[in-house]
Amino acid sequence: MAAIHPFYDAHRAAMEAAMRQRLDLAEPMLRERANLPDPDGIKQEVMDEFEIVLGQMPYVGGSASRMSDFFMRLIGFMAIGRVLRRHGVSLEVIGEIERESFKAQLLMVPETERLASGRQFMSRENQALLREQAAKSRAEEYPEDFVYEFVESGTGDKFDFGINYKACGFCKFAARHGDQEILPHICGLDFEAYATRGIRLERTQTLAGGASHCNFRFSRLEPT
Repeated sequence: MAAIHPFYDAHRAAMEAAMRQRLDLAEPMLRERANLPDPDGIKQEVMDEFEIVLGQMPYVGGSASRMSDFFMRLIGFMAIGRVLRRHGVSLEVIGEIERESFKAQLLMVPETERLASGRQFMSRENQALLREQAAKSRAEEYPEDFVYEFVESGTGDKFDFGINYKACGFCKFAARHGDQEILPHICGLDFEAYATRGIRLERTQTLAGGASHCNFRFSRLEPT
């Protein structure tokens, strides 16, 4: 088993706790939708697979890169997908379980905190940081990292700003480790991640789907 990079090892306890919480939230769906009679056994199998995934996670700059957080928050879904596929669960059901358990986990954060995070993401200060990190990403210092460009909003556009991902760390990970079949589930989690923070994400294509880039476009959701 590959050694875990020291940066991720320092965050390991928090990542494992988040995985256990996610699996607890998924337990009813494992029984009812996946028809798995021993969810405790499945949960342990996922945690064992997660140990393998942690050793496979590529280092992409640590705290200096915003994409490190993307890996730490979402790579565990690869472990869930691998285990459920081994047990014959359909891709459709795997996607539902991952998306709904992720949303439930996100909604455990108080609404005021979630919306404050969303406002920070949409702020001019964060947009300036995104421009800076997008420019740095094009140097491709870390081969397994994301490469992206900041997209300014123009006259007539219905979004505040956008990001075009030209290379995706999750796509590279999936290609390296044979996870292409479950890769699209990672893409589907983005909508929940932003919506729960009061942000509308519009995206019509992805690298995982064979496009030249992922076209993320962000705007503020109207209060309900």
